[in-house]
Amino acid sequence: MGKNRKSPELRFIKRQGRSYLICLGTRPSWGSLYHFLLTISWWRFLALISAVYLAINAFFALLYLASGNGIASAHPGDFGDAFFFSVQSMASIGYGAMHPTTLYADILVVIEALVGFFIMAVATGLVFARFSLPTAKVMFSNFAVIAPYDGIPTLMFRAANQRGNFILEAQIKVSLVRNEITKEGDFMRRFYDLKLVRSQSPAFSLSWTVMHQINESSPLYNETAESLQEKVGELIVTLTGIDETISQTIHSRYSYISDEILWNMRFVDILSFTPDGKRVMNMTHFHDVMPLE
Repeated sequence: MGKNRKSPELRFIKRQGRSYLICLGTRPSWGSLYHFLLTISWWRFLALISAVYLAINAFFALLYLASGNGIASAHPGDFGDAFFFSVQSMASIGYGAMHPTTLYADILVVIEALVGFFIMAVATGLVFARFSLPTAKVMFSNFAVIAPYDGIPTLMFRAANQRGNFILEAQIKVSLVRNEITKEGDFMRRFYDLKLVRSQSPAFSLSWTVMHQINESSPLYNETAESLQEKVGELIVTLTGIDETISQTIHSRYSYISDEILWNMRFVDILSFTPDGKRVMNMTHFHDVMPLE
């Protein structure tokens, strides 16, 4: 007989308020634990670490209870005393009120001190890694629009750097994803890279209007709102660059489904000037669109 194969795992994930069903193949191994601990939310991370800490102390408390009267000044059979003695031993507090009195309890203290040392090292490393993890704070417009620009139909959407610093050597890539049927009748989900009017910025600080001209060489040529929706079209946007503050590479991503691509619409202007000639960015209208006149 052949080797037993693990059944594929199906999982729902949420991105930008939408749910996706993905197949992960075989179930994730323990090698994915580090990635899991870095990507879960802070409250889940703290809850998990606290639960592990309490569970380990409860386990050692049961082992101390098995020794009978191995802890001085502790009530025999009292789980609370054994638990608090375990906490003191793991944290190397040593108040002095309770201490081991038997060889069995001494061995448990040694083992628990070693376990506590590794737990503290792992927890400290995870907290530091989560704090130092480089993240981008880039906002994308809620919609992408298609409107004439210099007489050519152009796909446009906005991006803004919300940190107030510079993202150096910023690069944006946009791909069109749609369902297609090959000549052989096979279904495929195909990706097409879109050529942008400007795909990089040496110093991205405020707002960036990303544009793709829809000409004969564009994958969007001859597409309509109805045809794109029928093909389950979607735009995948990725932005990468170097955060000048921490000098590390950061990245951000976004996507626009066909319902979020508005035809014959344009963005409301957000740039204006003060009487003394200074530029003003009105971000309250960042997501606003209006019909073409």
